[in-house]
Amino acid sequence: RDDFRLNPTDVVVAAGEPAIMECQPPRGHPEPTIFWKKDKIPVNDQDERITVRGGKLMISNTKRSDAGMYVCVGTNMVGERDSDPAELTVFERPIFIRRPINQVVLENDSVEFRCQVQGDPQPTVRWRKDDTDVARGRYDIKEDNTLRIKRVSNGDEGTFTCVGENRVGMVEATATLTVRAAPQFVVRPRDQIVAQGRTVTFPCVTKGNPQPAVFWQREGSQNLLFPNQPPQPSSRFAVSSAGDLTITNIQRSDAGYYICQALTVAGSILAKAQLEVTDVLTDRPPPIIRQGPANQTLGVDGTALLKCQATGDPIPTISWLKDGVSLLGKDPRMSLQELGSLQIKNIRVESGAATVNVKMDIDALPGSPSKPQVADVTKSTVTLSWLAGSHSGSSPVTSYVIEAFSQSVSNSWQTVAEHVKDTLHTVRGLRPNTIYLFMVRAVNSQGVSDPSQMSEPVRTQDISPPAQGVDHRQVQRELGEVIVRLHNPLVLTPSSIQVTWTVERQSQFIQGYRVLFRQVSGLPSPSSWQVMEVKVPTERSAVLNNLKKGITYEMKVRPYFNEFQGIDSESKTARTTEEAPSAPPQSVTVMMVGNHNSTSISVSWDPPPMEQQNGIIQEYKIWCLGNASRFHINKTVDAAIRSVVIGGLLPGVQYRVQVAASTGAGVGVKSEPQPIIIRGRGDDIFMTGPGSNNSITEQITDVVKQPAFIAGIGGACWVILMGFSIWLYWRRKKRKGLSNYAVQSFTFTPAVTFQRVDGGIMSNG
Repeated sequence: RDDFRLNPTDVVVAAGEPAIMECQPPRGHPEPTIFWKKDKIPVNDQDERITVRGGKLMISNTKRSDAGMYVCVGTNMVGERDSDPAELTVFERPIFIRRPINQVVLENDSVEFRCQVQGDPQPTVRWRKDDTDVARGRYDIKEDNTLRIKRVSNGDEGTFTCVGENRVGMVEATATLTVRAAPQFVVRPRDQIVAQGRTVTFPCVTKGNPQPAVFWQREGSQNLLFPNQPPQPSSRFAVSSAGDLTITNIQRSDAGYYICQALTVAGSILAKAQLEVTDVLTDRPPPIIRQGPANQTLGVDGTALLKCQATGDPIPTISWLKDGVSLLGKDPRMSLQELGSLQIKNIRVESGAATVNVKMDIDALPGSPSKPQVADVTKSTVTLSWLAGSHSGSSPVTSYVIEAFSQSVSNSWQTVAEHVKDTLHTVRGLRPNTIYLFMVRAVNSQGVSDPSQMSEPVRTQDISPPAQGVDHRQVQRELGEVIVRLHNPLVLTPSSIQVTWTVERQSQFIQGYRVLFRQVSGLPSPSSWQVMEVKVPTERSAVLNNLKKGITYEMKVRPYFNEFQGIDSESKTARTTEEAPSAPPQSVTVMMVGNHNSTSISVSWDPPPMEQQNGIIQEYKIWCLGNASRFHINKTVDAAIRSVVIGGLLPGVQYRVQVAASTGAGVGVKSEPQPIIIRGRGDDIFMTGPGSNNSITEQITDVVKQPAFIAGIGGACWVILMGFSIWLYWRRKKRKGLSNYAVQSFTFTPAVTFQRVDGGIMSNG
């Protein structure tokens, strides 16, 4: 009759683990024996996994089917008694249905790591990168726990771990991400013109992941030149570990094209540069006047010393001219001094001009700039860069002068640019396919500096190669075999995108590339293709500028040769980043709605100008600002809506209404405030002063139109109707009662008959 001394308790185990339940039955005589029930059915102790010893139930290697409600039963010859029920819960540890796998992708591509875990209860899944939980902003985790990375960069390379966890266990699976960056040129080799016997170096610097392997090849030769290749005894060619090709003791036979190639598992690129070899004697530049002439004023009968400094190879001779006529040997007062200076004694007053130089302190002049470097070359332009001199002299440098020499243009140095303010300048108006030398001088208030060192010879590009003598079928065939691989475009700014590509099966018949692009969003249908020409065959990138903000563009690249065109690359799309609209909505109008007692206004507007929307407008924000913050009313509506009604405004409060458009980047410029005041009820209806234009009839009409008046009239009519209905019902009921009373009186009144008899009347009642 006693209770169980120990009732079994709930047990939670993971599948495969042992489960133990224990009980102690009440005391009895004879001593009770124990057995167990599961879900009201005796437990089968014949199962080898189940053992019952005393009051203990032990289940080894539990299964999901073992879960249920268990009861300990104590029994003897007198009877049975059940313990309190206890629940055995069997959970499943997390296990992987799908593990993430190692992946190798190109930079700027997207990648997904898939991970599926099951268990009971359903495990939660999270991702780690290199032992740190991934950042949700950079990495996107989908509902099915797939980890997605858009536009992979080198910083994403590493180990990603999928962690599945529930209350009975945790599992992990890792995968590595390797990012391969296609090779790119950091410094391209450029065409060079070198005299015989000199040394030339073609730089070729590349980058990529892994670091590209660089090698050189002379066009038409099968020999490959690799970095740090053991030198041959008689070889004049060497490639440095950085990828630069150096040729010593230049010979005329070395002239030609040299190709730098960079190769990785992610792709390959190549660039070609031309070496021209010139004769040492015939290609020398003319002498350089370090300090040219300038005017000076002296007294009569004085002595003038006019200096002139010139350099050249061989050493130049100096002569002096006055009005184009030689001065030396004709006037004993004039003599040529050491280093070319002209001395004039007993100066007389004569008209004419002489080319002379003012004597001055050399420290007052600026230092000569550095040797100009060629940054870019086209058919008619050369872009030069240089560094300022070591000192600016007694006053700051105000500008630079650029001089150029070409044997096919002139036999002397010519000034091709003056008043140059920057240390980067493009010289224009040059002849195509012509060799030029350049030097730069600095200018301050005291004069002109010595010239810089001469630049390396540079040849301007040739005009488009003539199609005469070219087999058109060969051109078309080779262009058709060129494969252009377009990389994922890179958005540089909200209005510019960089397009890069690599070329497979290079052809000699490539003049350049045409980058085609068009707008594919924000219009009912894609716009027509626009074309940007890249006229340098070795170029592998272009920047599209002046694009619309927040718009998706489609791009592709096409090689060409004159009128012949190759096969387009596959197209890629990119969306410029959005900005908040830079102009407010147009034509904002605020007006009252309803009657004079209305507290609602209608606000309407037009979108901002298309060119200033800076993206896709997602919504409009309307501010109705009172003269205190507690009176503010704000609304947000969808981009398709152009007007909204705002109610609940307070009479007598001046409101200022503003509207702004919003893109994904934020809220744009607000419109100018539009003021409006809601008049009070008395002002609207009963205002009879000079400012009121409403007649009594109009005011009465306005009152009749009020909802409260209409509701009052309706209520009164309803009361009258109900009263009439009650009266009619009472009257009908009263008439019906009178009618029933008349019928009953006629029926139950006894009939009296009179019979005439002799001598009188006898009544029969």
